[in-house]
Formats: sequence, structure tokens, C-alpha cells
Amino acid sequence: MRIRALLALTAVAASLSACATADRYDAAGDVHALLTSIRNNDRATFDSLVDHRALTGAVEARLVDEARRSGLKGGWQAAMIALASPAADVAGAALIRPEVFRAAANYYGYTPDKPIPGRIAIASALRPVGDGRVCAAKKDGPCMLTFTREGGTWRLSGFDAQAVNLQLKR
Repeated sequence: MRIRALLALTAVAASLSACATADRYDAAGDVHALLTSIRNNDRATFDSLVDHRALTGAVEARLVDEARRSGLKGGWQAAMIALASPAADVAGAALIRPEVFRAAANYYGYTPDKPIPGRIAIASALRPVGDGRVCAAKKDGPCMLTFTREGGTWRLSGFDAQAVNLQLKR
């Protein structure tokens, strides 16, 4: 009886692992297309592979968090929180562009003098993070960029601003 339970558990684990691998491989195709659009400064393809609303929301959340931790008094903190949304909109328009993401691509080793790796190599750098999302990370490093499947397309939907700051400062 225990052997059957162990075999069943092993089969379930293997099938879940296969799903995660399939998601990583599937996402790698769109990540490759995103990297190519960044390299070629192809704004139309870039925009189709980026969830601008989600990224702007992440910037707004970071601004609100910083305002709450600022310790400002006398309504200044509330003013900063109220201005977070319009500031995030401005920052999103200025920063969510192919040329800005070129620095992150360079950090991952996708420099203009090297060919962009194939789907299998990109898939190996992706890590499933649950809820149908994957993230790009170096080996055991933090998840810097998160991709979410929308319909049949994987789109850049999030980033860890602190991890990006730490990694790009080195």
C-alpha cells in the first residue's frame, strides 16, 4: 500500500514538474522576442510583450511604500501618497521603453556584441513563481523580472526594483 502511495506521489510530482518546465519553455519564446525587441529598439513588439499597466502599478506601489516608510509628518506623507499615481504614470511613460530595459538585458549578458541565446538557454534562467508566472533570475539570485501569461502571450508584468537596484549597482 505504501509503495502505491509513493508511486502516486512521485507521478504527481513529475507531472507538476513537467508543467513548470513547459511553462518555462513556452515563456522563453516570448522572452526571446522581448530581448530581440529591446536590442532592435522595436517599440511595437516591445509594447506587445510588456504589461504597461502592471509595471506602472508596481512603480506606484513602490512610491506609496517609500512614502509610508518616510516618517514625514503634517500631511506631507498623505500628499506623497496622493501623488504616487500621477508620478508613476509619468515614470512609466519615461521608463517603460526598450532603450531603458537594455541595461537589464546587458546585466543578464545579452549585450549587442553577442547573439541572444535560444529558447532552451532562456528557459533555464526562468523560474516558476506560482499563479502562472515565471521570473528571470541568475542561478540562486533574486527574481528581477516577472512574466505573466495573458492569453497565449507571456508579458513582462513585474520587476523587483530593489533587486534591480542592487544588481545594477555592482
